[in-house]
Amino acid sequence: MSRAALLVLADGRFPAGGHAHSGGAEAAVHAGRITGAASLEDFCRGRLHTTGLVSAALAASAALGVDPAALDVAADARTPSPALRAAARKLGRQLLRAARATWPGVELDALARRFPKGAHQPVVLGVTARAAGLGPQDAAHCALYESVGGPATATVRLLGLDPFDATAVLARLAPEADRVAEAAVRAAHRVAEEGADALPAASAPLLELLAEAHAARTGRLFAS
Repeated sequence: MSRAALLVLADGRFPAGGHAHSGGAEAAVHAGRITGAASLEDFCRGRLHTTGLVSAALAASAALGVDPAALDVAADARTPSPALRAAARKLGRQLLRAARATWPGVELDALARRFPKGAHQPVVLGVTARAAGLGPQDAAHCALYESVGGPATATVRLLGLDPFDATAVLARLAPEADRVAEAAVRAAHRVAEEGADALPAASAPLLELLAEAHAARTGRLFAS
C-alpha cells in the first residue's frame, strides 16, 4: 500500500471532474436546507451514513476485486434518481480517464472497454485504488471523503462560507467517517463472499428529489 498514491487519489486537484459537482449541496442551498456551517455539518453527516456508506462499500468491494459489472448493477439499483445515475456515470468516465493516464493497467483498460459510457464513479474509484496498489480501506476512505468534501467546498462558493468553517466541519466529522469506513469494508468482505446483494442500501430520498429538481433548474453553478 502506498500512502503517496492514496494522497494523489484523494487530492481534490486530481483531474477527475469532481470540482463541477456539489454532492447535492447546491440544491440544498437553493431549498434553504444549508444556510451555514451547522446545517452543512448536518447535511454532510446525513450523506456519510447514506450515500457515503453505499459509495464506500461499492469502492471497497471493487478494490477487493469483485466483478465491476455486478457492482455497477447494484449501484444502479441503489440510485433511484436518473439525474444522479447520469452524474455518477459521467464522473466515473472522467475518473477512469484520469486513472488510466496515472496508473495504466489491464484492469482499468478492461473497465473502459466494458463501460464505454462510464461505470458508476464509486466502482471506478475502487478499481482505480486497486490499480494504484491501494486496499479496500483506502478506497472506502476516498469515497467517504468525496461524499462530504464536495459539499463543503461547494458551500464556500455558494454561500461565501468561511473556508476555515467548512474545513472544521470536515474535521469534526472525521471520527464518524472512520467508523462508516469500517462498516463499508466489513460489507465489502461480505460482498466478496456472498455477492452484490450484501451491499448496504442506505437511502436518502430527499437527496434524490433535490437532484431531480436541480437537474431541471437553469443557471446552475454545479452540474449536480
